[in-house]
Amino acid sequence: MAFGGFTGEAFSFYEGLQADNSKPYWTSHKETYEHHVREPLTELCAELEEEFGAVKLFRPYRDVRFSKDKSPYKTHQGGHTPEGFYLQIDADGLMVAGGMYAPTPGQLRRYRDAVGSDTYGRELQTIVDDLRSAGLEIAGDRLKTRPRGTPPDHPRLDLLRHRSLYAHEGWPADPWMRDPDEVLARIRASWRRLRPLVEWGHRHIGPVDFGR
Repeated sequence: MAFGGFTGEAFSFYEGLQADNSKPYWTSHKETYEHHVREPLTELCAELEEEFGAVKLFRPYRDVRFSKDKSPYKTHQGGHTPEGFYLQIDADGLMVAGGMYAPTPGQLRRYRDAVGSDTYGRELQTIVDDLRSAGLEIAGDRLKTRPRGTPPDHPRLDLLRHRSLYAHEGWPADPWMRDPDEVLARIRASWRRLRPLVEWGHRHIGPVDFGR
């Protein structure tokens, strides 16, 4: 079935879940989740697959085993490709991203080795600067200081501080999201802008791990 856009019920569902993150709310609104969130996202991901690869949707349930926050449900629904493209819907609207997430210790070492290289590090700096100039936000977990052994005047010290690195942009919930062509066009355009960052990460550190 072709993607038909997102209705206001999708965003209203997450507004309600933010206010009442409980099993009774989830049970009484599960049909809304299935028909207005999960199904449209599944259809959307299917239409993106030919260009960007298979998109896997996350489970809607939180893993609370080691968390002080015992809220049982995620207040967003996200999906990702193994290469590092990401999309998400929540009460605020739609967000897309791309980059490197939760690297293993070995991947982090490879990332820092590549950033330290004049060739690969300069390439990444240019990619990040171009994305920032295009209006995307650069984000990720960062050290407060610098990696051990890194000189304080390293030309790419800011990049070396990153333990994860991705760029993202988003759009608030709006009636245009009912238009499937508009939604697909915006996501494709964003992921194409993000492709150099995603491909750099895939070449130098390998597939990313988003968890569940």
